[in-house]
Amino acid sequence: MQFNVTRWRSLFFLVALVIALGAGTYLFQPAPVAAEAELARDLGMVDPAEVGMSAKRLERLDAGMQAMVDDGKLAGVVTMLARHGKVVFTDAVGKLDVTKDAPVELDSIFRIYSMTKPVVGIAMMMLHEEGKWQLNDPVSKYIPAFRGLEVYTGQDADGKMQVEEIEGRGRPTMRDLMKHTAGLGYVLNPRHPVNAAFLENQVLDPNASLQTMIDKLVEIPLLAQPQTMWSYSAGVDVQGYLVEQLSGQPLAEFLEERIFAPLGMVDTAFYVASDKSRRVAAYHAASREGGLTVSYTGRGAIRTSAPAGPSGGGGLYGTAPDYLRFAQMLLNDGELNGVRLVAPRSIELMRTNHLTDVEQATYRRPGQGWGLDFSVVTDGAASGESWSTGSYYWIGIAGTWFWVDPELDLTFVGMIQHSGASINEVQQLSRSLVYQAVVGE
Repeated sequence: MQFNVTRWRSLFFLVALVIALGAGTYLFQPAPVAAEAELARDLGMVDPAEVGMSAKRLERLDAGMQAMVDDGKLAGVVTMLARHGKVVFTDAVGKLDVTKDAPVELDSIFRIYSMTKPVVGIAMMMLHEEGKWQLNDPVSKYIPAFRGLEVYTGQDADGKMQVEEIEGRGRPTMRDLMKHTAGLGYVLNPRHPVNAAFLENQVLDPNASLQTMIDKLVEIPLLAQPQTMWSYSAGVDVQGYLVEQLSGQPLAEFLEERIFAPLGMVDTAFYVASDKSRRVAAYHAASREGGLTVSYTGRGAIRTSAPAGPSGGGGLYGTAPDYLRFAQMLLNDGELNGVRLVAPRSIELMRTNHLTDVEQATYRRPGQGWGLDFSVVTDGAASGESWSTGSYYWIGIAGTWFWVDPELDLTFVGMIQHSGASINEVQQLSRSLVYQAVVGE
């Protein structure tokens, strides 16, 4: 692969970080000697051929990401690929802000939005392993206000929402929160009255406490009876509140102490510290004239102080190296570099499709189902993508993406800050170009 100046600077950053952090906490350890019977799964960098990847074919991945920038579809993009626990590809191209000169680098910081959800899912499973809750427990066991939830049935002539009681045993369970079948509303489809109420009442307000979020949420009816449909929801924000209640710690503190610090995720948090602000990527959108516009408001706003109510569903900032460490921990069945967060069985539960036949009929992604806090590929061919059956993944609304493929033992992380069609284009392109480079075991 050919690396431009930006990429060389990224590599220098890695070397400096290795030296600064010292043994046990660095991002990439030196590759093991060839005489070892099995490569250590430590995210050390190796020649792609050592793990069944073609360096020549990975040049296509490099070129594909560069072309997305050169064609004006993306301002900048960071990508990382690991196989058999070894990094074989890193790339950083483009700018943090198309109106400025600062380049995107490997340690650039992005709003990862809904890629926060799997992180909170791991936090929940850690508490599950401690016996703090069970999958089929009603949410009301831990949040009593859920006992009084009502279900939306329509509107009257004056536009007032009509409701009914939750039917029979259809009360939402903890599992429903994690697979988006609790019936909760969200903020992505404001045309629905329930979602409009979420927005109007500022349910997901980071400037208010998570208790305030729950108090507002329970006053709004459910979209549908629990366990009757899959609907992307505020369920993981509720999980963030539950992490606090079950652990006795603030969500941000729990994630830092139990996940980020143990994994060496040094740049992941619910806000960006002032000394890191220059590394944050700006939010871009396609302009009518064909170029890119930049926004530092709305989704483009940068939070520089800790929120009162951190969003478990979408509040984290992070880097590609940080998230690769998290993704590799998933692929390693809950462990990274001797640090175990959860047992293999917990990862297996998370990456298993939990949707019933009724719920599956409403999840409109071919060849996919939903596990515990991320989507799972139930039929790789039917999905229309190159990944293997059994892969699992999720994305952020500003375009960040990752996936884990247990069958081929690889994981990939991509970071952009965009809206529009370029998101889907770069994500699909990355999968095509990753898998064509897999040439051996």
